[in-house]
Amino acid sequence: MPLSSKTHCAHASTGAITVAIIGLGYVGLPLAIQFSKAGLKVIGIDIDPSKIKQLEAGRSYIGHIPGKLIEELRTSGRFQATTNFASVAQADAILLCVPTPLNKHREPDLSYVLETGTALAPHLQAGALVCLESTTYPGTTEGDLRRALEAGSGKTAGVDFHLAYSPEREDPSNPDSRVERIPKLVGGLTAACREKALTLYGHAIHTLVPVESCQIAEAAKLLENIFRSVNIALVNELKVIYDKMGIDIWQVIEAAKTKPFGFMPFYPGPGLGGHCIPIDPFYLTWKAKEFEVNTRFIELAGEINTGMPDYVVGKVTHALNDLSKAVRGARILILGLAYKPNVDDDRESPSYVLMEKLEALGAEVDYHDPHIPEIKATREHAHLAGRRSVEIEDRFDLILLATHHREYGAFDFSGFTCPIVDTRNCLTHKPPLYHKA
Repeated sequence: MPLSSKTHCAHASTGAITVAIIGLGYVGLPLAIQFSKAGLKVIGIDIDPSKIKQLEAGRSYIGHIPGKLIEELRTSGRFQATTNFASVAQADAILLCVPTPLNKHREPDLSYVLETGTALAPHLQAGALVCLESTTYPGTTEGDLRRALEAGSGKTAGVDFHLAYSPEREDPSNPDSRVERIPKLVGGLTAACREKALTLYGHAIHTLVPVESCQIAEAAKLLENIFRSVNIALVNELKVIYDKMGIDIWQVIEAAKTKPFGFMPFYPGPGLGGHCIPIDPFYLTWKAKEFEVNTRFIELAGEINTGMPDYVVGKVTHALNDLSKAVRGARILILGLAYKPNVDDDRESPSYVLMEKLEALGAEVDYHDPHIPEIKATREHAHLAGRRSVEIEDRFDLILLATHHREYGAFDFSGFTCPIVDTRNCLTHKPPLYHKA
């Protein structure tokens, strides 16, 4: 729990503070913008040279971040973008915002964190702060990362440099989710490390929540995402049960959420996407084995959620069977590649799983997504790279709605003769052959 009942706010003079942010993706770039707005000098570091070129040109590569903000960042005089890790030698604080995926065995892959720590360590200055923001299992900061930093720098954490953990809480496309307004958990290796991190973040974030250790902050971040994973699994399971009973799960949720206490609505879908919910719970599952503890609740939720694409494919099969058509040879259009509405973030998107499963059954699959005109190379679905979004037309044998972009809710499908399978209950103008999944 927080160290006190009140949040900690520390807004000091920025002076000549320089912060280096490593990883300029969905977490690091908004953070860089916020620190720059707050008057700090920011060094943005990323191993992808294409991102650096776009930033230097004042262009955004993330859909929900306007190009205007990038241009303001570029011309502020307080920002430089580079691929050179030696630049951290100029920094008073170094924030790590790098991926923490799972490997092919669904085990934590800390390679990005550890390789980043190893790369920056020789350039780490005495008294500097290193803070990890990536989601991970408890003990990563004080164990794995600390060892990499100390081995590469010859310095001792908590003595020669400060070490802390402060998990990211980004919510892309949510207009109410602004970096400076989201309460920030902060844990440190020592009390002095925590205070150093609180002072830094206090320049840019309105509300800070100090906790006793890095491990508490790491565990709290996992709890936030496990909470969502388990509850989404619950409604996904209820969707299947109620469907068998002829009961509309969406109407059930609407009815239940009228209760003003003791209930929070969660909604079913075709599977889990994003970098958080499909991945983060398994970091705790893996770590728990070290203590000979089985995480049955978490693993069951994972099984239910990862099984939802098969349920959706079954709905597609039934919809085609009603028209005496087979999946093999059917032309299917998937609406939405992004994992959540109104963003261009396709990380771990269930749409890719649906696409691959349908193509494995012999279907010809296209996609439409107003935010993703072309599929870029991804770690798990590299073979799909290069495919482009097509127009929404009534020439397909079936349309499968996977992501509830606002464009689809407004689109007039009422005159379409092909069936539409809607996994998000978001269509306003439905066709005669409409199916919920």
